[in-house]
Amino acid sequence: MLALYLRDVRLGIRAGGGALTGVLFFLAVIVTIPFGVGPDLNLLARIGPAILWIGALLASLLGLDRLFQAEREDGSLDLMVLNHDRHLLALTVFVKCLAHWTASVLPLVVAAPLLGLFMNMEPVGIGATALTLLVGTPAITFIGAAGAAVAVSLPRGGLLVSVLVLPLVIPVLIFGVSASYGAVNHPNPFLQPFLILCALTLFLAVIGPVAAALALRSGAD
Repeated sequence: MLALYLRDVRLGIRAGGGALTGVLFFLAVIVTIPFGVGPDLNLLARIGPAILWIGALLASLLGLDRLFQAEREDGSLDLMVLNHDRHLLALTVFVKCLAHWTASVLPLVVAAPLLGLFMNMEPVGIGATALTLLVGTPAITFIGAAGAAVAVSLPRGGLLVSVLVLPLVIPVLIFGVSASYGAVNHPNPFLQPFLILCALTLFLAVIGPVAAALALRSGAD
């Protein structure tokens, strides 16, 4: 499993620009917002956590279609499905999700504090938003694995993955933004939505890989 993780991290970094593509898209979203809402620094600081979360969410969806694509192209996906029972296949999907998150999504979390400065956010707000992104973005990857498994055999399935996954990640977005706002806007709570966000990630860490394994097995059948 460690070898699979390291292999997928290397492939994720090399394929299609990897992390750089996501970070550039994230940067483009953040830089565009001030042109749309105007130069009101107070307004930018107020909506900053939501904009960072939306930008990271959209950037996280970019590479989901590549989650199983390399295995599909070289034929190893069929062997993986046929030679693994459903529990081992779900564990394999889980490891691939961690590798994808490390290569493609973690750089977005690292870039978020710097991009928060563009939104005139307070240091506490920047730190809270980065923390919620660190905790919440793995949930997006776990949900995305199920969508990627459904669309892996379809040509040009990237858009379909985004359409399937986007409605399902709305709860993650809601609690991530709520916790970020709660850190700077009293008496809005921070801990409660943050704990719910953690619970969502843990829940989806189980459900997402299992659903993806079932989708892969159904597609092979």
